[in-house]
Amino acid sequence: MNNSRSIRFHYLLRAVILLAFALYIGHLVQQDALHYYVAPKLARWIRLCPVPLSLMALSLGLQAVLGKSSVLCDCEHRLPRSGLGSSALYSLFLLPLLLGFLLPDRALGSAAAARKGLTLSYTAAESGSGAKFTPSNPYEAEFAELAGKLYGESVIPVYPEIFSETLGAINLYKSQFEGREISVSGFLYREPQGAGQTSYAVSRFLVQCCTADATPFGILLEPGTQISLPADTWIEVRGKLHVVLYQGVETLQITPEVLTAVPEPSTPYVYTSADAAAAWEELQP
Repeated sequence: MNNSRSIRFHYLLRAVILLAFALYIGHLVQQDALHYYVAPKLARWIRLCPVPLSLMALSLGLQAVLGKSSVLCDCEHRLPRSGLGSSALYSLFLLPLLLGFLLPDRALGSAAAARKGLTLSYTAAESGSGAKFTPSNPYEAEFAELAGKLYGESVIPVYPEIFSETLGAINLYKSQFEGREISVSGFLYREPQGAGQTSYAVSRFLVQCCTADATPFGILLEPGTQISLPADTWIEVRGKLHVVLYQGVETLQITPEVLTAVPEPSTPYVYTSADAAAAWEELQP
């Protein structure tokens, strides 16, 4: 069992770490940078975390400074008894904090997309023809309904609010959307193909909970497109959709008619929608 002096030290150190986490979260909220790390539905709760974390830090600090030695105990959760053990334990918390304060707050880009693998197509079979979209299973019913709404547009807008759902609906019925015009924005993804060739895609990260589960989605751009912009530049592309074979898989590709650089949006990630078809109606101008 540790002596009271050692226990006071651990209590005080833990109070400092809890307070540092509270300050870091407060910093993210103040800088409006929380959306770089967590989804909005989770962010609303994380914004409240500095309050309980500060109270916990205050409680531990008071125990460390004013607590009676007779009531200080590490009976239930044994504290590290060596300096090496303490350093290993607390570095697990201090290192992420240090990186959080030192590294810039920014959205995931091409490097993360390359590691995770850019999602370009769905493997589900198509059904239906012309303007009719028949789901092959109940899961696809929402996509079929949305595809029907997209099909009626002269230029299909890919709204960030239903980005993944729109790409999913088009991919499921890709042959029906052959030659249709589309407008989409995202960051420029560049993937070297060897022999001096590069493939391009306009991409976004889909976040379910936090950036740890982020999945990169995108649409290929025609290989012959001349692009002088650097990777991760935010672009808006308008062009025609075509179905091509990419690495042996039928994949959608845009032949750009207009490609322009745009400012990074205030919310760079996209999130799932509970009802994409209803959201589509609400987003219509």
